[in-house]
Amino acid sequence: MLKGRAWRRLIRDVYIAADAYDADDHRMWCEAVALTLKRGEAIDRYSAAFLWGVDLLPKRDAAVSVSISHARRLRPHARRTTVRASLSLDDVTTLFNIPLTTPLRTAFDLGRRPRRVDALIALDSMCHHRLIRLPELARYAGERPRWPGVPGLRTLLGLVDARAESPMETRLRLLLHDAGGPAPIPQYEVRNDDGRFVARVDLAYPQWRIALEYEGDHHRERAQFRRDVARSNALRRAGWLVLRFTADDVLRHPQLLVEHVLSAIRERR
Repeated sequence: MLKGRAWRRLIRDVYIAADAYDADDHRMWCEAVALTLKRGEAIDRYSAAFLWGVDLLPKRDAAVSVSISHARRLRPHARRTTVRASLSLDDVTTLFNIPLTTPLRTAFDLGRRPRRVDALIALDSMCHHRLIRLPELARYAGERPRWPGVPGLRTLLGLVDARAESPMETRLRLLLHDAGGPAPIPQYEVRNDDGRFVARVDLAYPQWRIALEYEGDHHRERAQFRRDVARSNALRRAGWLVLRFTADDVLRHPQLLVEHVLSAIRERR
């Protein structure tokens, strides 16, 4: 039966009904990989965050990340990536019958990523979804000072902001911080002189009435474009300067972006 068309092989000894197969269904792959794990091993890092409701996957067909014991040997598989780690009983829990790292351990592992921006995006997102509390994470990291990546994690804790709602907002905040610029306020509600709501902006310097907006691809839709124009006009009437940036600005021209922001601050001081 398993050799027939009604079933699809995922991993050695793990099959799924062919009509339920979806190559980009990360939860399906997590469930499949979980069946290969032994006691004390768990789904971790980006895959654990995904199961906790925080989608940080680098791509739709990302491999499932797992922590396995140091003595374990697993055959390589394109949809599974492993690290050898020591997980305590308190580091592992179960969700949807899948063993995975707790939110605290997941944040600890993601916060130790080599690239600061990736680590901060993960910490912002997990705090935004109220999965962790920074004092608990700081205490957990403090108990493991010699673990790889812990010094970098501890320096990032002061930059985490649970109000951030997108990775690009976090990237923009980190760019400005590293350039020595003042810290903007994420998801700021702008009100006019009468106290009436005008708009909520991605990042703001209310003391200078400067708004920083990230324009994703959905802003190209006609209906969204019209709303953006009306919103920009409302902010302008309230005395605000709106600086709008795209992914290209953030990823390919970060220095120019920072110069635009700092120049606007100098003009409005």
